[in-house]
Amino acid sequence: MPEPLTAAPIAPHRLLILGITACPTGIAHTYMAAEKLAAAAAELGYDMKVETHGSVGVEGTFSQADIDRSDAVVIAADTRIDPSRFAGKRIVSVGVADGIHRPAALIREALAAEPSPTADGSAGSGGATPASTTGRTDFGGTLYRALMNGVSYMIPFVVVGGLLIAISLSLGGEATPKGLVIPEGSFWLTINQIGVLGFTLMVPILSGFIAYAIADRPGLAPGMICGWIATTGSFYHSESGAGFIGGIVTGFLVGFVALGIKKIPVHRYIKPIMPILVIPVLTTVIVGGAFVLALGQPISWVFSTMSTFLTGLQGGSAIVLGLILGAMVAFDMGGPVNKTAFLFGSALIATGNPAPMGMVAAAIAVPPLGMGLATLIRGRYFSKPEREAGIAALFMGFFGITEGAIPLAAAKPLQVIPANMIGGAVAGGIAALFAVTDSVPHGGPIVAVFGAVSGVPMYFAALLIGAVVTALVSLLLLGVSARRAERHAPSVAGTTPTNGSPVSVSAPASTSLADDPTPDPAAVTPAAAKTSVSTAPKTVLDYIDEDTIVLDAAETDRDAMIRTLVGLMGTTGRVTDEGLVVRAALAREQLGTTAVGDGIAIPHAKSDGVSAPILAFARSRHGVDWTSPDGTPATLIFLIAVPEAAAGTEHLKVLAQLSRALMKPAFRATLQAAATPADVLAALAAQVGPKQSAPVAP
Repeated sequence: MPEPLTAAPIAPHRLLILGITACPTGIAHTYMAAEKLAAAAAELGYDMKVETHGSVGVEGTFSQADIDRSDAVVIAADTRIDPSRFAGKRIVSVGVADGIHRPAALIREALAAEPSPTADGSAGSGGATPASTTGRTDFGGTLYRALMNGVSYMIPFVVVGGLLIAISLSLGGEATPKGLVIPEGSFWLTINQIGVLGFTLMVPILSGFIAYAIADRPGLAPGMICGWIATTGSFYHSESGAGFIGGIVTGFLVGFVALGIKKIPVHRYIKPIMPILVIPVLTTVIVGGAFVLALGQPISWVFSTMSTFLTGLQGGSAIVLGLILGAMVAFDMGGPVNKTAFLFGSALIATGNPAPMGMVAAAIAVPPLGMGLATLIRGRYFSKPEREAGIAALFMGFFGITEGAIPLAAAKPLQVIPANMIGGAVAGGIAALFAVTDSVPHGGPIVAVFGAVSGVPMYFAALLIGAVVTALVSLLLLGVSARRAERHAPSVAGTTPTNGSPVSVSAPASTSLADDPTPDPAAVTPAAAKTSVSTAPKTVLDYIDEDTIVLDAAETDRDAMIRTLVGLMGTTGRVTDEGLVVRAALAREQLGTTAVGDGIAIPHAKSDGVSAPILAFARSRHGVDWTSPDGTPATLIFLIAVPEAAAGTEHLKVLAQLSRALMKPAFRATLQAAATPADVLAALAAQVGPKQSAPVAP
C-alpha cells in the first residue's frame, strides 16, 4: 500500500489543508498530484491530508474531525467530486494536472477563497465555483462525459422496464386485432404497468443526469422536468414525444443554461438560495418554455411530413417502402421517427393492409438483436456496462422492444445508429419482398409465436439477416473509428515490430503505467523467480526486469518510443500481439497526454494482446516531445501493459507507489544517473522495496 501522505501528528497551531485528487483512470495522475500537494504544503509550513480517489478505491478518507479542523480544501480532480461535506470551508476545485504542476498556488488560492455557503442543501452548489483548467478544457470531452453520465443512470431503467414488459407479454399476453393484450385484472397487467413506468422514467433520468454532470445539483430537477416535457407530445401539440433524442437535447440545454446562471454575480445574501430556488426555477422556465413554444412545433411538422410521404409511397415499390420504414423504425429506437413508422403500419391494419406492419415488425427487433450480437462477437469494443446492456438487449429484442438498443446507441451514436438503420432497412426490405404481413401492432419474434404473422420462415429470415447486418456494420464502423484515432496520432518513422520478432534496443524505449487493469501479478514474475510463491504484497520489481529497460534511447518521437517499448515487452512472452498493444497505447494518448511534467511520461495500454502485466522503462538523453503540460520533453518514460480482462487491485497499488516516487527529485536524479539496467532496478528497490517472494518447499 502507498505510504500515508501525513505520517506525523498534526500540530494544533498550524493550518491544515485538505486535498482530494482523482483522474479518470485513477492511478498515475491521482497519486502524483497527491504527492505534489503534500510536498508543497510542507514547504509552505502547513499540515496537509490528501484523500485519493483511485482505481483501488478511496484512500486516506477524512474524518469529521479532520474536516472541522481544516482551514481550506483543494480538489484536484478530473472526475466529479461532491463537495457538500465541506460546507462553510474555503474550496478551490481544478483539474488533476493543476495539482501536479502548481500545487503551491492552489493552496494559496484555497486559503484566499470565499467560504462556501453553510445553508442546508446549498453546500457545494452555490459556494466557491469550481475552477477549470483554463486553456486545457476539452468541450467535446465535457459533452461526452455528460452524455455518459446520463446513459449510466438511464441503463437500469431500460433494463428493468424492458424485461418486465417482455415477461408480462410473454406469459400474460394474448394476440388480438388490437395487438398483444394482457387481460384486465391479470397479475401480468400489473407487471406490464411497472415496466411501462420504467420506460416512462427513462428519458427524464437521462436528461436529468446529463444536466447534473454539467451544472451539478441545480441542473438535476430542471433536467428531469424538461426531459418529461420532451417525451410528452401533448405539451407541444404532437401525437408522439421526442424520445431519447429529445432527452439528450433538453439535458444539454438545461445543463448549460443552469451553468450560465450560476456564473452570474449576485449579492452574497442571495447566493445561498441560488442553487435551491433561483437556478432550478429559471432554468426550467427557460428550457421548458423553449421546448414547448419553439422546439415542439418543428417536430410535429416533421411527423406530419413523413406520414404524408410514406402514404404516397404506398402505391409505389413495396421494397422501397420496406427499406424506408425499416430505417425509420431503427433510427431512434422508440422515439418520434420510430413511432411515426409504427403508427403508419398500425393504422393500415385497420384498412385491411397488414403488409406495412409486417415490414415494421421485422425491423423492430433488429437494433436490440443486432447490437446484442455485436457485443458477443467483439466484446472488446464495448465497456462492461455496455456488454451487460447487450445481453439485456438480446432478450428485449425477442419481445420486439426496440428500446433495448438505446444504451448502446446513446454511448456510440455515430457507429450504432447508422448500423441500426442499415440492418432495419434490410429487414424491412426482405419482409416487403416476400409479402410478410403482421395483423397485430407489435413486432419481434414474439408476434410469430402468437401466430399473428404470415410467411413465418421469411419473417424470421428478415429478422436474422437484419440483425447480422447491424452487428457487422456496427463492428466495422467501430473498427474504422479505432483505426482513425491511431492515424490521427503523429506519424512515425519505421515499421511496427511484428509479433514475436526481436526488436533492436539501440534506440530508447519508453514504458507506460496502466491506470486501470488488474491481471494476476504472479504471472508477471520473471523466469528466474517462477519457482517462488508470493507471500507479501508485490512491488514494482515484480513487473519489470533488465530485459524491459533501455537507457539512452535515441527515439525522439512519441509513437516510435511506444512501439520500441512494446517490442521489448514482446521478447518476454508476456505480450502476445504487439500491434494490439501499440494501438491501445496510442488510443489512450488520444484521450489526453500521459506526460505529467518534470520530464516524466507514463503511457499505458490495456489490451487482449497482453497475457500478464508488464512494466518497461526507457531513459532518453535527447528527450521525447510528449505534449507535456509544462512543455518539457519526456526523458523518463514508464510504460505498463495489462490484459483487457484484468481483475484485482494489487498491481494498481504498486503503480501508485511508483507514481509517488517519481515526484521526488532525488529518485529522478538517480534514474538519470543510472549506468546500467541493474542500476535502475537497484534504484527502484531502494525506493519501493525488493521483490516479495519466498521459496517453494520441495
